[in-house]
Amino acid sequence: MPLDYPIHQRTLDNGLRVVVSPDHSVPTVTVNLWVNVGSRHEREGKTGFAHLFEHLMFQGSRNVAEGEHFSRLMAQGARLNATTWFDRTNYFETVPTGAYELALWMEADRHGYLLDAVNQGNLDNQRDVVKEEKRQRYDNRPYGHALEEVYAAVFPAGHPYHHSTIGSMADLDAASLEDVHDFFRRYYGPNNTVLTLVGDVTAQDGLAAAERYFGHLPASAESSRGPVEPLEPLAAPVRVELTEDVPSNRLYLAFRLPVAGSPEFDAAELAMDLLGGLATSRLYRRIVRREQIATSVSRTAMGLVDGTSLGLLVADVSDDVDPDAVEEAVCEELVRLGEEGPTDVEMETLLNDTERWWLSALASHDERADTISQYTLLHDDPQYVNTYLDKVGAMTPERIRDVAARWLTPQCRAVVAYRKEAGA
Repeated sequence: MPLDYPIHQRTLDNGLRVVVSPDHSVPTVTVNLWVNVGSRHEREGKTGFAHLFEHLMFQGSRNVAEGEHFSRLMAQGARLNATTWFDRTNYFETVPTGAYELALWMEADRHGYLLDAVNQGNLDNQRDVVKEEKRQRYDNRPYGHALEEVYAAVFPAGHPYHHSTIGSMADLDAASLEDVHDFFRRYYGPNNTVLTLVGDVTAQDGLAAAERYFGHLPASAESSRGPVEPLEPLAAPVRVELTEDVPSNRLYLAFRLPVAGSPEFDAAELAMDLLGGLATSRLYRRIVRREQIATSVSRTAMGLVDGTSLGLLVADVSDDVDPDAVEEAVCEELVRLGEEGPTDVEMETLLNDTERWWLSALASHDERADTISQYTLLHDDPQYVNTYLDKVGAMTPERIRDVAARWLTPQCRAVVAYRKEAGA
């Protein structure tokens, strides 16, 4: 049975795309905004700005005092936060039904009038916060720089995905107040944003509230550039060897993948699941359970819109096992998938597991709103929540095999290998 979440959409005169999906099962509303700016939009010498703005957006605006966004909404029982990624920055709060217009008013105020509050003191303060976050999440934890190394190995210098969202601390140190104001004016405007409301609100009321609070804001953001040219799979293996004080030897095997939103990416994502994403996956059964040369294996398929996506297999090597033996086993399974493709039983398992996690994710207002915003902003397809399982259900073993044979081969891998320091 196809999904039928109600989707009502309207584009305001200022370009803001609004989607409302009523669901009266729980007396809450999720207010979710996706802004079309992430680390891929940053210019050379100006990295880290998108993430910095995720922090600055909570420091007050024209009519909201510093810290008030959190304090007022949490006093109403809200859950709220924001995140930054390559392709977007998102802001979200789930509030009791009676507080959703307060959330809209506060979101609109900072969306239109943040710069009234971005002074040198706020900039310096949040710059220090980002530096401390970098120390905690990247510099002072095992494998903390792994993904930065992966991005740099998979994407060439100058590519939008070559650097991580945390950016360069040197760039942030050099950022002037005017640099920061320019970045906001370039990207933060209703014509570069999607607003999604999911929950205990009617389509009529939700669309009217969006117009009431956001409709007067000018279409201030600059036009977005198109995607860069897609990259071919890596022509030869790339290798980065790191020796550090880490708990165990670990391998990151990364691959370029087709652009997000394409049938080829969907097939590649299923191939990654088949390799390392399930308890029944080929790598888990072989290297963790049967041969016991690894203690864990996982996969990530990052669907990205700037021409090329990223696939990642991660294996923790068992003590006293040569990491090269684990890598060899992974490469053998890559070759086998590209030659044989999935079996009928594996296809059934893939489809059942995909349906399970998709329905589980969409069961909550906040995840459903985030998914609707994602596919509206990046793919102009708010109905994707209802059609994705149909696309997966139409997938064939042959397509998965062919995508694996082109994109997921030993020849196309970039490896970031962590080895324990002697005596660690």
